[in-house]
Amino acid sequence: MNVVILLNGEPYAGEIFAENSYVICCDGAYGWAKNRVRIDENLGDFDSLGETPEPAPRATFPSEKNETDGELAVDRALALGAQSILIYGGGGKREDHFLGNLHLLFKAYRAGIFAAMITNGAEITVCGAGNNEFFCKRGETVSIVPFGGDAHIMDSSRLKYSMKDLWLRYGSTRGISNVAETDEGFSFSVEKGTVLVLINKEGE
Repeated sequence: MNVVILLNGEPYAGEIFAENSYVICCDGAYGWAKNRVRIDENLGDFDSLGETPEPAPRATFPSEKNETDGELAVDRALALGAQSILIYGGGGKREDHFLGNLHLLFKAYRAGIFAAMITNGAEITVCGAGNNEFFCKRGETVSIVPFGGDAHIMDSSRLKYSMKDLWLRYGSTRGISNVAETDEGFSFSVEKGTVLVLINKEGE
């Protein structure tokens, strides 16, 4: 099962790829998403929504709780047996929620599930040890930064700046603003650590 999660950050302006996916809409995201995509389940505390969503929520959570609505949605996706998760609306508005949403990508990664957050400016994901392949257009800006600690990149391919035998130190900006050299995307291998990969979508 593929799961799409819609969050109440900056409304996503592009196409939402939800075909053959189970769509979970979190609280106030219903306001920007309700007429754009089929919603299979509404979830959250609904403290920022001034209407009753359709379909009716399976459960309403208290506004004062330990988890964000986004984390509840990721937990729900994992309980459903998600094989991949796409998150829309996770950027913009509150920076603390954006930082929390990056950690949701890590939560999915730790559970062995591919997850990506698609904002109006970038596609973001988390990956770790092994060879990692990404698809993008030639000339797009790519940033690969350590997440949670140092990361060792063994090699890279089809990137302007080689990352061969490169340590990315947590607390350094090394890895920001690389460039994809072909329309076939790029790849890199990680020997140790976890990284955030951001493919910027300038001008799209």
